[in-house]
Amino acid sequence: MNVRRTAAALAASAVLGALAAPAASAGTAAPSPSAAKLPAGLHGDKDPTYDGVWRQSIALLAQDTAGVTPSAEAVDWLTGQQCDSGAFAAYRADASAGCDAKTPVDSNATAIAVQALAALGGHTGEVRKAVGWLKSVQNEDGGWGYLPGSPSDTNSTSVVAGALAAAGEKPEAARAGGKSPYDALAELQLGCDADAGDRGAYAYQPDKKGALAANADATVAGVLAGHGKGLLVDPAAGDGKGGGAPEPLECGSGADADRTPEEAASGAAAYLTGLLEKDGHLTSVAPGADKPVPDHSNTAEAVIALAAAGHPEAAEAPLAWLEKNSAEWAADNPAGLGTLVLAAHATGGDPRSFGGTDLVKQLNATGPEPESVKAAGADAGEEGEKAGSGDVSVLWWVLGAGVLAGLVAGAALLLAGARRKRS
Repeated sequence: MNVRRTAAALAASAVLGALAAPAASAGTAAPSPSAAKLPAGLHGDKDPTYDGVWRQSIALLAQDTAGVTPSAEAVDWLTGQQCDSGAFAAYRADASAGCDAKTPVDSNATAIAVQALAALGGHTGEVRKAVGWLKSVQNEDGGWGYLPGSPSDTNSTSVVAGALAAAGEKPEAARAGGKSPYDALAELQLGCDADAGDRGAYAYQPDKKGALAANADATVAGVLAGHGKGLLVDPAAGDGKGGGAPEPLECGSGADADRTPEEAASGAAAYLTGLLEKDGHLTSVAPGADKPVPDHSNTAEAVIALAAAGHPEAAEAPLAWLEKNSAEWAADNPAGLGTLVLAAHATGGDPRSFGGTDLVKQLNATGPEPESVKAAGADAGEEGEKAGSGDVSVLWWVLGAGVLAGLVAGAALLLAGARRKRS
């Protein structure tokens, strides 16, 4: 999400500034390190300072969803980023150095790593430690901020809720100061006292005066959180049709106070659907810019959120827009490709045929060679092809050709011998 990447840049800048080091602003990327300096197990070749753990987690989560067994090297890189406390930072160039009080660990990197490692399986220890850390930095209002101790925001609270659910816990059971994540989210949603067109939307955070402004990015996050989902959403069973359009917020006496998380999420989904009906995608304004541009990442996450809310029909238009317009944005972008794979999965689509593009193949090419890749069209229970199975197939073809050539040569010799005898 754009909000998340901007928050990461700002947070990192603040930490670096506190250490009297040059800081990169949200609108100015840090110099890209050479490919030779990037870890071999990391997906993508762009500067990972603000999104290393995020993009790696999305890539691994998407690969697993698509029937790909990720490279052990890629998984080890991700687990190696974890601090002894259980937390993750956006990126640690030297993971062997360990973490200290100055390491800028954050809730978003930690929570998305939990979602990926929980899906992959076999990482109970890492997941448990990360969840324990997340619970230890929960704010008294029940939510989470990007950095420990920072004010709660919708996006951070949502990704943590998704992590708790992925780890097999109930987000509503996580409490601090007697409040749950849903108490925090209720304070960040525009309710019945807002303009009718904004009701149901979420703000990222209140402004300095405590006012809430509708934010599409945060609203997508709020829908996922309200349904206790992370970015991995399985397609609906049955005919794939939802229960109609999402219900707007119901207003009346005490409605805001008595609203359930599901009702709040439905109101957010209704607001989101209204935005998407305009032109089939969401927009955002980049830092330093004055005009909105299409937001591919948030549109893809909106598709996942609407599928999670049980409204796949509302996701059809934005999904079609992504199929037609996302190729350039997603190229060599592991987080982008991974999010598109997850969007296709959530709606029951085929990520290997997404607007004429094999997203899985492109995603695999951004990192180390996977351990195995399930053959296209194979059942979930079938064994996948080994990543090097193409070479094995060639070997068997060569051996077969050699045997055939040997038989032909043998037959020719026998025939020649028979001819000599006759002569």
